Amino acid sequence: MPGVTHDDAPLLADLMPWSVAPPRLGRGWPAAPDAACLKARWDTLLKAEGPDREALFEPTRARTPHTAVGQLPGRSGGTERLARASGPCPDPVRVLAAPFDEQWLIPDHRLIDAARPELWRVADARQVFTVETTAAPGSSGLLLLATSLLPVVRPGRIRPLFRRPGGADPNLAPGLLDHLAGRLGHRPDPLDVLAWILTAVRQGPAGLVVPLTGDADLWARGVRAGRRTLWLMRRDGERPKLPGGRRPYVRAPLPPRPLTLRYDRDEEALLLDEGRIAPVPAEAWDFETGGVRVLEQWFAARTAEGEPGTLAAIRPATWPQAWTSELLELITVLALLSQARPDPAAWPVADEVTAADLRAAGVLPVPEPARRPATVLDHREEGPEGQFALL
Repeated sequence: MPGVTHDDAPLLADLMPWSVAPPRLGRGWPAAPDAACLKARWDTLLKAEGPDREALFEPTRARTPHTAVGQLPGRSGGTERLARASGPCPDPVRVLAAPFDEQWLIPDHRLIDAARPELWRVADARQVFTVETTAAPGSSGLLLLATSLLPVVRPGRIRPLFRRPGGADPNLAPGLLDHLAGRLGHRPDPLDVLAWILTAVRQGPAGLVVPLTGDADLWARGVRAGRRTLWLMRRDGERPKLPGGRRPYVRAPLPPRPLTLRYDRDEEALLLDEGRIAPVPAEAWDFETGGVRVLEQWFAARTAEGEPGTLAAIRPATWPQAWTSELLELITVLALLSQARPDPAAWPVADEVTAADLRAAGVLPVPEPARRPATVLDHREEGPEGQFALL
């Protein structure tokens, strides 16, 4: 009901207790919006020798070309010290580099200061990662992102939906599904719980909170809304489309290397120098996360000039056609998401399941093992210099 404050709503950190800090690359060049330029950067690095290779690498306290590290779980990158490495670039993988910005990353542990291997171990086709954003209290920005890709978005914490590969062992407070089953009359699927979380999550004094409900009809409506949000964020099924007449198209060809991005509200047009895309709904242009327009951040990542002489300066000579296709889809996703995004104030939670209820049922407090990664022993991982690592 209007005016309900949900003072005793459970914390997201208790409902999804296992969280991981985001990976920290330590250098920008191993990630890029274009996979081909990553391979060119790798080749340039390995052609250099001695001090030149070290300078191109951009050493930090955590990584130098002489650092010995194990292989990333599930990847084929080498484990010999990079100072004497040779061979082709590991195949780049798709990652979420910023909100709604899918880029490529060289999956080599030697290049990444803090790769968070526990995330790589559970990254598969069934996994859904949630990422906390930096939305200011009271802002209209998203509080949570959801992605099927491994996120390298900073600074928010990452909460995988599953603790083990293959969609096994949901990262939910032990006993939560059973308690909800008793209140709702049916046992919800972990994806349904995540869908509800995306609908109901809001900022509380102690962090993100998620009001829960025992009202089966309200739960079903919230899950439907959250499932659509999940589909739009994950973008791993049928491609989303705006209604006919509202779909964005390239109305004037984009230049080979656009440098500026502007928006014409009257014409609903996105202008990349003299290039023109329309119609672009204002809500897509205005869509923000962390106080930054998503479209502006996406464009800046593709037009940033690396410092001459660095690996980051190796980038596409012209604007790839693939980026235009990605931009048209991103506009579509942001426009549809702005329509689908629930307003927590418009979701009064009846028959609320409070934190006190969960404590009385023994669901809270969460046992400490649930806050730590599960032991994953599906395969051996190669340690430094080709030795096998024990997990």
